[in-house]
Amino acid sequence: MKLFKRLLCRRGLFVPILIAVAALLTALFAGVHSGGKNGGPAKAPSTVSELPPGSTDLIRPEELAKALQASAKPTVLNVGPRVIYVQAHIPGAEYIGPMAKPEGLEKLRARAALLPRDSFLVIYCGCCPWEHCPNIRPAYKELRQMGFTRLKVLYIENSFGSDWVEKGYPTAKGE
Repeated sequence: MKLFKRLLCRRGLFVPILIAVAALLTALFAGVHSGGKNGGPAKAPSTVSELPPGSTDLIRPEELAKALQASAKPTVLNVGPRVIYVQAHIPGAEYIGPMAKPEGLEKLRARAALLPRDSFLVIYCGCCPWEHCPNIRPAYKELRQMGFTRLKVLYIENSFGSDWVEKGYPTAKGE
């Protein structure tokens, strides 16, 4: 290594090569975490409990807002606390309830049993920051196990208020 470094330093190549290697490693790291080439979709989670921000099973707020304007709208299920749903929710979203409670999972199973397994289904919560949400992962896991193939989870990084309402996406209030 010392000989290699000495040869490169004499020719003034050490720093440019070091910068190029750092840039290459940064690009590779960014590609892995952004989903691959050209910002394309990331590979699916390796287990049903994983939902990293780059997962193809996630839908961003701007994407869902567009999908809600299409003729074939998704079925949207709210799996969060009632108080948040009553204050503001996605128009047309059905309230299911928190997954941390057994009755929430039972209600989710009952509602999902009525849907074709290939229906465009979106679940969301928004009670707290993404990495701490107690509702999304159990709902996602249950629906995947039930065989839903077009299941999407609304990626709400911080809260429904800051990531949906305050950004001006359509909302409804009340029951």
